[in-house]
Amino acid sequence: MRKKLMLSVAFAAALLAGPAFATGNHAGGHDEMAVGKPGDAGHVDRTVRIGIKETDDGRMLFEPSEFSAKKGETIRIVVVNSGQIDHEFVMDDAAKNAEHKALMEKFPEMEHDDPNAVRLAPGEEGEIVWTFTKAGEFEFACLIPGHYESGMHGPLTVAGK
Repeated sequence: MRKKLMLSVAFAAALLAGPAFATGNHAGGHDEMAVGKPGDAGHVDRTVRIGIKETDDGRMLFEPSEFSAKKGETIRIVVVNSGQIDHEFVMDDAAKNAEHKALMEKFPEMEHDDPNAVRLAPGEEGEIVWTFTKAGEFEFACLIPGHYESGMHGPLTVAGK
């Protein structure tokens, strides 16, 4: 009986630990990801405005459709949803966005509170303050089912100093 109880406890602990490990979003420290880490609002180098909308022909897009940063730069990203439906703005590397997109397809009503993302209802505005700690090619996207396929993704280039 004691062995069965210990196995049950070990199994439960593995289940609880599994999702945190499986997300894999934290590359460096607790808050650091491939694309960087949450920034200090008191040390913003510049502000980038990103608009979100749908077009009459059914496309969904970000304006601008791409942006860039410099390694070490802290940017206030102001995201405005001028569309008619909910959208999100998520920054990460393309592989992590693809994983997140697949998860969103399985659980479309999933709510998350990730520092690299903001979800907005029509007419809402949100912001992310972000420090880009690594040079490389990344991506921003809307991972709500069907939105990525409708054009809601773009390149995010972080140049070395």
